[in-house]
Amino acid sequence: MSEETKNTPAAEENTAQESEQHELPEVPVNDSEKRIAELEEQVTQLNDKYLRLYSEFDNFRRRTAKERVELLNTAGEEIIKSLLPAVDNFERAIRTNETATDVKAVNEGITLIAQMLKNTLQQKGLVAINSIGEPFNTDLHEAITEIPAPTPDMKGKVVDEVEKGYTLNGKVIRFAKVVVGS
Repeated sequence: MSEETKNTPAAEENTAQESEQHELPEVPVNDSEKRIAELEEQVTQLNDKYLRLYSEFDNFRRRTAKERVELLNTAGEEIIKSLLPAVDNFERAIRTNETATDVKAVNEGITLIAQMLKNTLQQKGLVAINSIGEPFNTDLHEAITEIPAPTPDMKGKVVDEVEKGYTLNGKVIRFAKVVVGS
């Protein structure tokens, strides 16, 4: 260009516009690209974190399910071990009963074994439900039949117990089968 065209107001305006166009678009494009790259990196990190947490939770779920199955399989082990001495004593009593001539001694032995068994079960939390003479309670008793009450004060109360009921650590595991006075 010649010196004349350089000094004209239109030429100066064009030069100013060109320099503005070069500066303005380049800065936002670089910032936008940086921001997009940062966001993509953040998304990648969050996805990785999500996958790791999901995997940890899945492993936790599987482990606890496996532990539950193992617990159910071995839950009775302790009670079984505590009952084995009573089983051994019953076997000894049966062997002794084959050759015994003293019925009274055999009965005493069996009574001792039964008491040992009851004590072991009580130590594990088993409690017999006392029913006879108590008011009929559907939470503890199962009525087998109703009979006329022997006395007026036995109406609505348990007159006889056909089968004993039990609670285990406060929860009824077998309802007492009873006869109720009416």
